[in-house]
Amino acid sequence: MAQQARAIRTRRMILESAAAVFAERGYERTTIGEILVRAGVTKGALYFHFASKEDLALGVLDAQMLDEPLGPQPIKVQELVDQGFLLAHRLQRDPLVRASVALALDSGATGVDRAAPFRAWIDQVSEVLTVAKVRGELLVHVDVTDTAELFAGAFAGIQTMSQILCERNDLTHRVLVLLRHVLPTICTPALLTRLEMSESRARQLAAEYDANRLRREEGNLAETPGT
Repeated sequence: MAQQARAIRTRRMILESAAAVFAERGYERTTIGEILVRAGVTKGALYFHFASKEDLALGVLDAQMLDEPLGPQPIKVQELVDQGFLLAHRLQRDPLVRASVALALDSGATGVDRAAPFRAWIDQVSEVLTVAKVRGELLVHVDVTDTAELFAGAFAGIQTMSQILCERNDLTHRVLVLLRHVLPTICTPALLTRLEMSESRARQLAAEYDANRLRREEGNLAETPGT
């Protein structure tokens, strides 16, 4: 277990270093050597976790996806609301997630499947909406795929605008505005009154996520000798 904890920490450190260099120099200009210097690891340690610079980039892109699943909710659409709030929080607080989004939007990152995180996000939203429709939470005319693509695209747009205007300081509010405009067009009226869409809900989710992440990190440290 101690060896596994060290491996997790090393992999995270390499990814964070790669993300920082990608953000500073762009994907194409970044070299493996620069990442090694930033991470302070040997070439063997890096290649143990990642086979190439492209593989590293894919690891950074994967950071957008939630590293700990949210608990199921009685109302399925509430899970979509919670996912949006939590991604906003991670974009505000986690440099790796911010770098992941920046890399996905880097048109100079040729040879990297920048569409992967978009497809993953669309698939995740589609899964929620599919269950929600079966449960009767959505209006009958709603097309799940079209709605998932709209939501993913709109979220990408508002987070980019928020980043440019104010370093994402208002992103939670912007996500809330997006939800309040989109959900009434797809959800049944009775369902809307039961959804928890507020900044206090967002703060609660963020606090729970941060607490769970801290417990995981402390557990990894406890399993590693000499820490």
